[in-house]
Amino acid sequence: MDIQTLAKDTYTRRYVNRKETIAYVLFDSSKSFNIDEYQTRFIIDVLKIDLYWNTIINFINGIWDVINDSILGSLIDKTKTRWGKFRPYLLAYALPGTALTCLYWLSPLFFDKNPLDMRKIAFWLILAMAREAVGTLREISETGLLANITPNPEDRVRLYTTAEVVSGLWESFPQIIMGALIDLVNHKKIKMTMDNAFIGMGTFCTISGGILALFFSIYSTERIAQSRERHNYKEGFRTIINNKPMLIILVSDLISKFPVGVWEHNYFIDVLGSSSLRNVIIIPGAPLSILSYTYINQVRARFSTKSLWIFGQHLKDVITLGIFVIGSMRGIGPKGIYQNRLIMTVLLMVRDIFYKGTLSINKILPREILTDALDYCEWKFGYRTEGVTLATKSMAYKLFRNVTNSFNSAIMKKAGYSLDAGFGKQSEKTKYFLFAMSMLMPAATGLLGIIPKLFYDLSGDKRRRMYEELAKMRLEKMNAYERENKEQVLTEV
Repeated sequence: MDIQTLAKDTYTRRYVNRKETIAYVLFDSSKSFNIDEYQTRFIIDVLKIDLYWNTIINFINGIWDVINDSILGSLIDKTKTRWGKFRPYLLAYALPGTALTCLYWLSPLFFDKNPLDMRKIAFWLILAMAREAVGTLREISETGLLANITPNPEDRVRLYTTAEVVSGLWESFPQIIMGALIDLVNHKKIKMTMDNAFIGMGTFCTISGGILALFFSIYSTERIAQSRERHNYKEGFRTIINNKPMLIILVSDLISKFPVGVWEHNYFIDVLGSSSLRNVIIIPGAPLSILSYTYINQVRARFSTKSLWIFGQHLKDVITLGIFVIGSMRGIGPKGIYQNRLIMTVLLMVRDIFYKGTLSINKILPREILTDALDYCEWKFGYRTEGVTLATKSMAYKLFRNVTNSFNSAIMKKAGYSLDAGFGKQSEKTKYFLFAMSMLMPAATGLLGIIPKLFYDLSGDKRRRMYEELAKMRLEKMNAYERENKEQVLTEV
């Protein structure tokens, strides 16, 4: 087979069948079919763990997170079974991962509301460490499997796009329902406690998502031959340093995802007084989220990967920064515009419309770039190290994140946030702090992530040449393995 035929086969053949595509769509939905967005509210309003102790728990868990990344990444890369390198771990994750997350949401049943209950704090720490370990296992296995599910990069894009379009139709329902429940309970419109709302929705979503994820683990297939060499996390670190695309991804993540701040839902609940406002804000832009996928192939063909990556990921940061400036202005009366529910709803609607209009770029490009970077390692060095590379990338990011994220709870308490204040009764200083930390900090640090992206060059002719040469390398490697096996059989005979 000549190189032209190999190149054509690489870009035209569809390896992933219909059943596997359906399984992946369900799996992709399972990752968002949850109420994780409200975890901070769960800790503040339901479990009630002291904010300083929560800082200590996050810090200890962060150290453990770095340690288990190096262990699990090396373990995965040493795995070689007839089911593949990554798939066995997704199968193994299904039951313990689901059980631990159910235990997470059921925790209020075992403890009272005392923020300084040491039994509750110890339990929360142990549970956090256990969930972190199985979560790392799933994250590395999932990304590695998707990088190996097909040698055709366009086949991967088709799979990502299909999953995003279909799962986008219903995966956000749990968040919408949970937001409405929080408002109904806070405003005493239903006879349900906040505890029961979180316990019921949390366990339902966890079990449902676990079943969907297991389906993909059963029907998925790895199609790229793995390296025989075994690598450790030090080699993974060297691979990242010498792998320019992966290094750019890592540095950009470290900068643009600087985790100082609180989730926006704290601002909606404690300042604007309604979590359900988020459901109203997304209505105008909802149709655009689906329509955006109709032009993804056209814009990928017309614009460079670098320009689309920057545009897709940072347009929202620019608009958010503008919203912070407007929100900080003085409105009618003594309060700032950031407390005006109508004006802020309109501003955030505009942001969401622009975000949803470019959603396909923001969702597809980062996935494509990451898997391209993993293939780049094989192209440049002749072997694949997804396990240790992803673990090392994750370890570097988490080490940086945990140094800052561990102090979020302490910062909130320093700003005057009170667990006992009750709904809508935080001080004016604390309310502005929640607004600034949910708008200014994510936007400002996010825009800094543009700088490393400017040096990304794995697109166009260079990317095409990489996959053409990879196709030839893989064929030669497969033929060499077949010859070696035949010689081994003859020797044994």
